[in-house]
Amino acid sequence: MKAVTIKQKIHINPLSVNKAWQGKRFKTKAYKQYERDVLLQLKWSVQPLPPYRIDIEFGFTSVLSDIDNPVKCFVDILQKKYGINDKDVYEMNLKKTIVKDGYIKFGIYHLK
Repeated sequence: MKAVTIKQKIHINPLSVNKAWQGKRFKTKAYKQYERDVLLQLKWSVQPLPPYRIDIEFGFTSVLSDIDNPVKCFVDILQKKYGINDKDVYEMNLKKTIVKDGYIKFGIYHLK
């Protein structure tokens, strides 16, 4: 049986965690809109079994963007869409590229 994986590229600028939260507990309007936009672009897929490895490539439009800044927001949205639990993520690989139009490319894999 072939291992189930989720691989996809969505065309959206990664959201900085600084733009995601008001104070400590409340999502900003920008984050709520980002969450809606990402959820609409994510394709449904059968989820792989835990434990997980997640590979994420952020296509940033600015060289000033920190590679780790949008991780939490994006992984939380993946949890919401695919029902995975981030406590089951044991490996994460991040890549930063500078591009004209932002994107996020990712894969969710069963960690053997």
